[in-house]
Amino acid sequence: MKKILALALVLALVFALAACPKVEPEVDVPEVDIPEVDIPEVPEVDPSDLTAIDWGDGAPVVLKVWGSQEDQDMLAEMAADFAATYAATTWDISFGVVGEPDAKARFLEDPAAAADVFAFPNDQLRDLVAAGALYELSGIFKAAAVADNGAGSVGSATLNDALYAFPMTADNGYFLYYDSSVLSADDVKTLDGMLAAADAAGKKVFMNVSNGWYIASFFLGAGGTLDIDADGNQICDFNVPPASAVGQTIWDFTGHAAYLNGDDAVLTGGFADRSIVAGVSGVWNADSISGSLGDAYAATKLPTMTLDGAQVQMSSFGGFKLIGVNSGTANPDAAMLLAMWLTNEANQVKRFEVRGAGPSNVAAAANDAVLANIALAALAAQGAYATSQNNVLGNYWGPAEAFGVAMVSRDTTPIQELLDAMVAQIVAS
Repeated sequence: MKKILALALVLALVFALAACPKVEPEVDVPEVDIPEVDIPEVPEVDPSDLTAIDWGDGAPVVLKVWGSQEDQDMLAEMAADFAATYAATTWDISFGVVGEPDAKARFLEDPAAAADVFAFPNDQLRDLVAAGALYELSGIFKAAAVADNGAGSVGSATLNDALYAFPMTADNGYFLYYDSSVLSADDVKTLDGMLAAADAAGKKVFMNVSNGWYIASFFLGAGGTLDIDADGNQICDFNVPPASAVGQTIWDFTGHAAYLNGDDAVLTGGFADRSIVAGVSGVWNADSISGSLGDAYAATKLPTMTLDGAQVQMSSFGGFKLIGVNSGTANPDAAMLLAMWLTNEANQVKRFEVRGAGPSNVAAAANDAVLANIALAALAAQGAYATSQNNVLGNYWGPAEAFGVAMVSRDTTPIQELLDAMVAQIVAS
């Protein structure tokens, strides 16, 4: 019981911050003529018996939902349960295959053809709000989202004090997987200790430093800032103390004999042949890694790193997936009801059972099966040191990746020059 309570407390930490499982650089937003949208407040309804309301006033309510290909069957089941629960209304719910990473781009291609209800990662929120894409949550819908979900996930759906979506998952982040038959829990507490133990065993430690999502963990851990100013420009101080000292830390890490760079295929392949004993990744690789390691499967937060002779905890990006309502829907209140249903406790537990997704719903996160999940527990532990991606613009990713590539390829340009060049490109208007 003490272990479960402790883990529940750790899980709660992930909600205090603010993660396709993998983050790609933002797509270029095409020039689209989107008229100004007058977004009315969704009317208040009596929360005492929502199921007794005819949300279509005698006419069928037609709604379309976007979701990934892998989620189609699950979404259909959720919608069928929804229609059975709210049986006073005649529902006509259809589905389109648009995954979360593609939601913003697909909406901007043709706003009039977009779904009434759709899922997207929280780093797309700013652009979707700027495009007038989303209804602001109000009334009982806002109250339910705030009451049922962790503060971090609610914050990730909030912009300028307005809530624009229902939190759906809290699992878009990364942590450390390791082989407990080679590395001990003490070995993985520090980056230096882990590298030394892996090298002594003739094994490798994996981290994709050439990806801007992962390399940020060094700078953010050192207190570096990624923010957006009043004019909408990216703020970044990764080239000034103390963050500038990170360059040397990364250089030393990528030059270690036990270090290995690469993509997910390198990571999962290395755990499969046991050449890798530790690697940074997210929950999307949990099944593959646990299958390879068996009883030696373990995971924990990121280690501390040596920075100017001191041990500093590595940070990470923490992300959430959200479900929003299209501001152009013909049925805003009914669409809100469906979005709320798709993200409720029962359906977040279902999403965990079917897709392995980590819940943002507080009650769902306390489910025994969720608490017993090694990867989600590690993600929750790292959550105390994670930073939301809400304040990261698209021009961050390319320069950060270029700096990482320079570190991995052992570029001999002075590190401070590389840092200055990276930051200059990131903050360019």
